[in-house]
Amino acid sequence: MRTVFMFPVADRADTVACLDQHLVGGDGSWTFAERLYVVIDDEETGCLFRDWEPEGVALLEAALGYHPTWAVQVDVSGRIDGTAEVCHLAALLLRRGGVAFDDYSEHAWTLQEIESEAAIEGLRFFDFRTYYERHHRPTA
Repeated sequence: MRTVFMFPVADRADTVACLDQHLVGGDGSWTFAERLYVVIDDEETGCLFRDWEPEGVALLEAALGYHPTWAVQVDVSGRIDGTAEVCHLAALLLRRGGVAFDDYSEHAWTLQEIESEAAIEGLRFFDFRTYYERHHRPTA
C-alpha cells in the first residue's frame, strides 16, 4: 500500500460531507475507484503522526500555519497506478486550501502544485515511479 495524507482547511464536518457525497461508504471509512481506501485519522484517538519524523510535522505546520489534529488518509492499492484517482481526491479535498503529503517526497503539496504537475527536487506529487527508479536501481 502507498499512502497519502491530505490536510484540508475545510473543517472536519465539511470534509466528511464531501467524502460522503463523492465516495462509497461512510461512517468514517470510504472507498474510491474500488481501490483507494480512505479514512480520517485523528491525532488524539488514532495513529496520525505516530510514524512521522519531527521535521515532517514541522514542515506541515509551517505550510498550514497551525498544527492539524486530523487528516484524510488515503491508502492506494499497489495493484493500480492510482495517480489519477489520488489527484482527483486532492482536487475535491484541497479546493479551498490545505496540503497533501505523499510517501515519496518531503514536501507539502498544494492543489496548484498537484494540478500543474510541478516538480520539487525532481519529483511530482505521488511520483512513485521516479522515486522507485532513484532508490531501487540495480547495482553493478
